[in-house]
Amino acid sequence: MMTDIQDRASQVETTTNMVDVTVGPSPVERDAPQAVKEPFSPIKIIGPIVVFGLVMAIWYGARSLLAPYKRFVLPPPHHIFTKAFFATTADGEYVIRKAIFRATWLDIKVAVIGLSIAIVLGVLTAVVMSMAKWLEISFWPYLVALQAIPILTVSPLIGAVMGYGQAPRILVTIIITIFPILSNTLFGITGVDNGFHDLFTLHKASRWTRLMKLQLPAASPAIFAGFRISAGLAVIGAIVGDVFFRAGE
Repeated sequence: MMTDIQDRASQVETTTNMVDVTVGPSPVERDAPQAVKEPFSPIKIIGPIVVFGLVMAIWYGARSLLAPYKRFVLPPPHHIFTKAFFATTADGEYVIRKAIFRATWLDIKVAVIGLSIAIVLGVLTAVVMSMAKWLEISFWPYLVALQAIPILTVSPLIGAVMGYGQAPRILVTIIITIFPILSNTLFGITGVDNGFHDLFTLHKASRWTRLMKLQLPAASPAIFAGFRISAGLAVIGAIVGDVFFRAGE
C-alpha cells in the first residue's frame, strides 16, 4: 500500500512539472481602460486646406470689390509673398532676399533667449513667493504694475540706457513674457487641494519634498499653460524690439 501511495505521488509531481502554469492578468490590470489609438481621419488634412482656400478666396474677392485707387490697402497675398522674400534685378529676374532670413533668425534667437530667461525667472520667483504668504503680498502689486505698463512707452527709455543691440530686445521680451509664467505657476502651486497637504503633513514631509512631489506636479498643467501663452508673446516682444531698436544690428 505504501508503494502504491509513493507511485501516485510520483505521478502527480511529474504531471505538475510538465504543466506550464500561466498566470493571467490581475483584476486591476484586466479592468483598467486600454489606450485606444485614434484612427486617421482625412479631415485633419482636408479641413485646414479648405479653410485656407476660403480665406484666400474672400481676400481676393474683397480686393476686387474695392475701387482701383483703394486696392493698395489690400494687396494680394502673392504680391506680399514675392515682395517679402524676393527682389527684382535689373534684368527683371527674381532673387531671394537673404536679409529677410538673417533678420528672421535674429528674431528667433531673441524670442528663444528671452523666453528661456523668463521661464527660469518666472518659475523661481513663483516658487519663492509660494513659500511665504507675506512675500506674495509684498511683491504681487509691483508685478501687476510691471505687467500694466505699456511696453511701447518704456522701449525708448530702455534703448537710451542699454543701447540698440540685442540686450534691450531680450529685456523687452522678458518683460512681456514673464508675467503669464509667474502668475500661472504661483496659482498652480498655491491651488493644491488641502487634503493632499494634510496627507504630506501626516507623513512629516519636508518643504522640499512637498514642493517637488506634490505642488509642482499638481501645478504642471497651469505652468505649461503659462509657457504656451508666453511663447506667443515672445515673438511679439522680438518684433517690438525690432521696431524700437532698429538702429542696432
